[in-house]
Amino acid sequence: MEEEKKEERSITEGADDVRILAFLCNWCSYAGADLAGVSRLQYPPNVLDVRVMCTGTISPYFVVKAFQEGMDGVLIAGCHIGDCHYLKGNYMTAKRFQVLREALRFLGLEEGRLRLEWVSAAEGEKYAEVVRSFTEQVRALGPSPLRRVPAGAKGRGEEVGRRRK
Repeated sequence: MEEEKKEERSITEGADDVRILAFLCNWCSYAGADLAGVSRLQYPPNVLDVRVMCTGTISPYFVVKAFQEGMDGVLIAGCHIGDCHYLKGNYMTAKRFQVLREALRFLGLEEGRLRLEWVSAAEGEKYAEVVRSFTEQVRALGPSPLRRVPAGAKGRGEEVGRRRK
């Protein structure tokens, strides 16, 4: 019992310090996340899931917008290659992902803040492991440089992107 609580604390410890948005395919990855939940697998609670019908429908605009709105990392998870419900959606996602990586590099964000994974509906354990490892990876990178500084916070004291007078 004591070890279980200690493990739970270590998983959730520091979870508030990173914010991750996960775009999950309705047919595979979202079901994999659901399986992880109903199986009571432990993983950090700092991931906000967004269910999309197919990862092929995710516009690069929404990924960039997520970072602009304060997310520290973005996870895209879809069906395994060849298993897409819409046949070619994950092929489009894989191509678009390469373009996204270049765009984020241009914006000054590290590549490690964006991850693409293939998770099927039967892979709840894999989903939990992806969330754990990605959270640790993003935590090691620190807060996103695009994250806005809260008003009254010490340090820079102004929002990113505002010009000084």
